[in-house]
Amino acid sequence: MAGTCAGSVERDSQTPLLEKSTQAYMEETETSEFGSKSRIGKIAYIPKLIWIFTESNFDTFVIPNTAFGVLGAFAASILVEGYQKPPTALEILWRFPLALAFNWYSVFIFDLANQRSPESIQEDLINKPWRPIPTGKVTATEARRILLVAIPLVLLFNYMLGVWRQGFIILILTWMYNDIRGSDEVVRDLIISVAYGMFNSASLEIAVGGGEYTNINISRGGLIWTAMISAVILTTMQVQDLKDQAGDRTRGRQTIALWIGDRFSRITIAFFVCFWSAACLLFWDLRPYGYIIPAATGAVTAYRVLSKKTPKEDATTWRWWCLWTITLYLLPILSLI
Repeated sequence: MAGTCAGSVERDSQTPLLEKSTQAYMEETETSEFGSKSRIGKIAYIPKLIWIFTESNFDTFVIPNTAFGVLGAFAASILVEGYQKPPTALEILWRFPLALAFNWYSVFIFDLANQRSPESIQEDLINKPWRPIPTGKVTATEARRILLVAIPLVLLFNYMLGVWRQGFIILILTWMYNDIRGSDEVVRDLIISVAYGMFNSASLEIAVGGGEYTNINISRGGLIWTAMISAVILTTMQVQDLKDQAGDRTRGRQTIALWIGDRFSRITIAFFVCFWSAACLLFWDLRPYGYIIPAATGAVTAYRVLSKKTPKEDATTWRWWCLWTITLYLLPILSLI
């Protein structure tokens, strides 16, 4: 008996304090705002549930990826092949909700998987205490059960939209990133960049009315453009990690910023923002006025990365980076003017 107690004390002494607090938090949080509702109440709560899980990624992920597809569809003559006539503006706007829905429900699956693990809860208690699990709106167990229902529905929706191939790869990447902790390794940005390619290509196919069940496909030029944007993501996406370094260090995550150091990471981000701004502008061979907005937002982003270094300032820089990527998505349209 004494040996058992001694072993228990020894194990407790080796357990990090923050890990203990996280375990205690998860054990104490047995009920939630979602769990306390009736069955009808839970159904009515679903829209709010989707929003609170995806709120932080809506304007930084859902909107930009939707924009890639919708804005690219206006330049279908360059990015798409196999259609009898290019889609009209009205047809593209009619499909806009479908492209938005695809990105939104796919991000919802990702965020459910991402935020329910003990490691993520531990990190969110430091970096993002307003998220639904730390605030008690939903428990990790409830998030897992929601995934059991949501994933088959997402597979069905992707099949109906004709983008089941990209959707299936996105689910694999979600599993790699969250469940086998690819997010904690240096390959994290590679996984994210491939995911962006899947999101963007699917968004474009949905917006032009293409997909698996039509003859409309992304052209060689469209594939090159999609690959270029994925390369932009791969080499500059670590800007999102700058604001979260304290939590990432606690979790032991191998982000680029922690791996090569904050200073060198900022230099590489600023360099590649400038490099890709120039490369994308040259690729589309724009008139001089077409350079103004992408070059300006890229310059502001690079300046902020190098000079604004508090977590709050880094969070604002992250949003500037998202705005810069959207200006790159405008380039196919500007090339037609």
